[in-house]
Amino acid sequence: MQIRAFQLSDYRSVAELLEIALSEECCEETMSALSRQLSWDSELVLVAQREDAIVGVMIGTIDQSKGYVYRIAVHPDNRRQGVGRSLVSAMNVRFRQRNVMKVLIAGDKHNEMLLPFYQSVGEQALDLVKLSRPLSIVAG
Repeated sequence: MQIRAFQLSDYRSVAELLEIALSEECCEETMSALSRQLSWDSELVLVAQREDAIVGVMIGTIDQSKGYVYRIAVHPDNRRQGVGRSLVSAMNVRFRQRNVMKVLIAGDKHNEMLLPFYQSVGEQALDLVKLSRPLSIVAG
């Protein structure tokens, strides 16, 4: 498995993955956030690739010295195989390279149920934070 930055050629595969892995409402919100984040910094959109298939995606952003994990999605057939853990680890590396002092999880209803996962894989304590502004304003 390879973890790498999103490439434009990944768009269709990532969109399909999000439709499969997320609820309809969550998918719509995530597609909007994905588009915004790609316009600012595609290096903080990571994909997990096995052979020729995208099996996971993670969207992060940075606001000053804080890193925000917006969304993680793993294809149902590839869950509990270390895909999510690898994505979190790779994002933490990106955050450290950019001098992020604190990593926060976007505290929407979709991420709240994943908090135990984030805490189990976090190399540092992760806090769930309710964003007072949409992702587009936080990072912009």
